[in-house]
Amino acid sequence: MTTKANFPVVAGSIVVPYGHVIGNEKWRGSEIAQRLQGRIRLIFEDDLGLVDFHISNRICILYISEADLVAGDEFKRRLVRFRNASSLGGIVIVEKTQISDQYFLAVQKLVVLELGMVLLPVANQGEASQLIIQLVREQSKDHSGNPFLRKQCSRLAEPSVFRTVQQIPGVGKTKALLLLQQFGSIHQLCNASVEELELVVGQTAAQQIYTFLCS
Repeated sequence: MTTKANFPVVAGSIVVPYGHVIGNEKWRGSEIAQRLQGRIRLIFEDDLGLVDFHISNRICILYISEADLVAGDEFKRRLVRFRNASSLGGIVIVEKTQISDQYFLAVQKLVVLELGMVLLPVANQGEASQLIIQLVREQSKDHSGNPFLRKQCSRLAEPSVFRTVQQIPGVGKTKALLLLQQFGSIHQLCNASVEELELVVGQTAAQQIYTFLCS
């Protein structure tokens, strides 16, 4: 369901009700918005500034499309402005396609190594919507004492998540499967320590994964 509502903005952050996503008005009618409908409650706001989606009071998403990558450096300036101006945790979702693949290493260096943000590659907006749904439900862990909610999480469509994990340097199909079996989600994987990763994929791959996901 999509609605338009005004939520209080306090110290530069939006108050996100439980189970909701607050999206930038520019995404109304997009494939992401259409795919989120019926899965989570999506509310549009005009004044989100640099942010595309707020998935909790502390975590937001900035989306970099194939067109953004091809168009030039404006997306880089946007990311830097966000990092300099915000204390929110930023997740950058970037479209990694045949056309945009040539720009990906530079984006990875900027986002992960220089800005210290999480970078998640997707093939398209459909995969992005699946990641957003999973991230929202991971943010709701405090409410997951309800076994029905845990069951919902386990039924999430996983192919897009699996493909995304495979694109992390040092990870193929086998390691992606092991990582998702151990950590359960991209959110938990991003929070894993090098030591925890080593227990699953070994020292070399663990360091590659940690460097990719964390500053």
